[in-house]
Amino acid sequence: MSANEMKQMMQEYRRLRAIVPLGQLRSKKEYERAVKLLDAILDEIGEDEKNTMAELADTIGVFVERYESEHVPLAAGKPSDVLKFLMSEHGLRQTDLPEIGTQGVVSEVLAGKRELNTRQIRKLANRFRVSAAVFV
Repeated sequence: MSANEMKQMMQEYRRLRAIVPLGQLRSKKEYERAVKLLDAILDEIGEDEKNTMAELADTIGVFVERYESEHVPLAAGKPSDVLKFLMSEHGLRQTDLPEIGTQGVVSEVLAGKRELNTRQIRKLANRFRVSAAVFV
């Protein structure tokens, strides 16, 4: 690679980094920015793993997961308590969780009146980038 190509690549990377939080997340602000972008990408592509943005979502997810494992403690507790905690951390409301179902179903899960099923657990674990075990 020539020096000119390397210089151009570094300029392009800096421009990309200004938009996309790639690399270690060093602050809560960077983390929140990464989560917001990741949510926007996932909202756009849905579950289409062949979408060109899926790879970017996976990459950002790695950095978000690493930050959370170091800075966001997940206390062991009832699945409903874990879900409440994650919703609070991500600024979500009951209507923001179509992975579970209707707002009524979400309300019952949060109140402990209904248990999460395997499909819901898998989708929530994927969304929040946590182990499915936290919901069991």
